[in-house]
Amino acid sequence: MAVYTMIDKHDLAALVEDYGLVRLVSAHGIAAGSVNSNYLLETPRGRHLLRVDEVKGELDVKRELELLLFLRRHGFPCPQPIADRKGRYYREAGGKCLSVYRWIDGHAVRAERLTLAQLENAGRVLAELHAVGRNHKKAIDNRFNFERIAQLYAAIRDRLPSYFRRIVRTLDDEVEYLRHYLESKLPKGIIHGDLFDDNLLFKGDKVVGVLDFEAACRGKFIYDLATAVNALCFDRAGYQLRRFEALIAGYESLRALSLAEWDAFPNELRFSALRFTVTRLHDFFLKPAAEGTRIDKDFREFYERLRILRREREGGIEGLLMAMATGYDYRKYQRVKALEKKGSH
Repeated sequence: MAVYTMIDKHDLAALVEDYGLVRLVSAHGIAAGSVNSNYLLETPRGRHLLRVDEVKGELDVKRELELLLFLRRHGFPCPQPIADRKGRYYREAGGKCLSVYRWIDGHAVRAERLTLAQLENAGRVLAELHAVGRNHKKAIDNRFNFERIAQLYAAIRDRLPSYFRRIVRTLDDEVEYLRHYLESKLPKGIIHGDLFDDNLLFKGDKVVGVLDFEAACRGKFIYDLATAVNALCFDRAGYQLRRFEALIAGYESLRALSLAEWDAFPNELRFSALRFTVTRLHDFFLKPAAEGTRIDKDFREFYERLRILRREREGGIEGLLMAMATGYDYRKYQRVKALEKKGSH
């Protein structure tokens, strides 16, 4: 269960009234998600989502809400925060921030069941986020850059059990490799940072909602795309070239990748796999949580991706690497850059 903060119905009813939603018809906690507590509120004015931020402080919550409001103004399909009767988009209760959003009607699709059309639209909506978010000037710190991930790994390394010896050797080597080969001078802007299947809502093939901006920050666009590839283009057999091609086609229909980004793509895939391996290990071994309430995501999912990306086991990486090596299209890149320049005037 992913409801860490319990709110009784009396308090939920008072909150609904405070937001001008008439009255509370029903409410229940939402089990999905692993970071924050979420409630579905049924009211005469429709469904709404109540979120309790379990991790972020007030400043970070405020920055995330400002980003969501900015994106909504530009027509991006992200959650829409609503204000209470006093015009506030969040409130503090028990040392945590509460915010309310309009419910998005749509359904999530498990990664392995995504159609090629859905993957193409997921790529397109990610490029749309990058294009729109480029104009969001307020700084959002990246909590998951390489330096931070290396620090998190150092904090847990000596606490891992002895039978993790092989895993430790791999992670030691990967941290050292990426320290020298990650490229920092690449196009940056607002990124989602966590574009997994459960953060995408569809109606048919259309993306109607992009959820969970918990990890949104200023970062490299190619890293965001690499995370989407790791999350959406992989199944038990490994990386699937057709899925990769559909996602990339959708993305490049709005924003063509530069040669430098294509060159950096393999290492960004590796860093993304390392990031989720380390943060999941960290959450399991170092974060205290009450029995039966903690949601522990299996680090091995991304550790195995990392092994494939390091060519330590089979898994379809050859096709992806070939596509990356031949993917740069000078004419497409110049055409999209010209359109971007024209649109900025």
